[in-house]
Amino acid sequence: MRAAGPIAIVSAMHEELSAVLALLPDEHRVMVAGRAFWRGHLHGHEVVAVLSRIGKVAAATTAAVLAERFAVGRVVFTGVAGGLGPGVEVGHVVVAREFLQHDMDAAPIFPRHEVPLYGMSRFAADPGLAAALCRAAGEALPQARVHQGLLVSGDRFVSTTAEARALQAELPDALAVEMEGAAFAQVCHDFGIPFAAVRTISDRADDAAHGDFLQFVHAVASPSSAAIVNALLRDLPKQ
Repeated sequence: MRAAGPIAIVSAMHEELSAVLALLPDEHRVMVAGRAFWRGHLHGHEVVAVLSRIGKVAAATTAAVLAERFAVGRVVFTGVAGGLGPGVEVGHVVVAREFLQHDMDAAPIFPRHEVPLYGMSRFAADPGLAAALCRAAGEALPQARVHQGLLVSGDRFVSTTAEARALQAELPDALAVEMEGAAFAQVCHDFGIPFAAVRTISDRADDAAHGDFLQFVHAVASPSSAAIVNALLRDLPKQ
């Protein structure tokens, strides 16, 4: 397990990260690999906040830089996702317990979804950090239902009812779908860094998914992310 270090707070989109950055009273920017990493403090914790950009490769690059350049001790990803599971509706919150790449397929050499040479398809969130995120989400957003379980990632924006139903049939325990979490989970697994993720549901990953997506991110997801992060770091024990 990685020794104590800064806590990384990561989002994929500017709209998701801006409200988090506004919480940091003393942030300063460091540029690495074309990305702005913001170093600062919140509730006595040293923090590195960064925009990962969208997709698994961009996420993996960001995670590796956080591990190697900033020696972070914990990583928290916050943002939006499309709901897949029954009862996972717009405005609800999903805290990941496991991560899987829904578009990983090296069959017939390896079973579908299994990451080659790892012998597994699912990467676990850190139990303690995930539990802390659940508490923070419940405290920060008492009106929102909080779900816990499988979060699936892939390099496509799932935005048709046919795609959503196919994922639901193939991975019936998947709660939500997005584009970065499983990549972060794999890199953090490699470096021994505790990782957890929380996602606000912006749509149901169906034919209506694209409609009010950016409006939702601005109006709901951005302040939700900031509220959850604020509650998490206020209550999280220092290493």
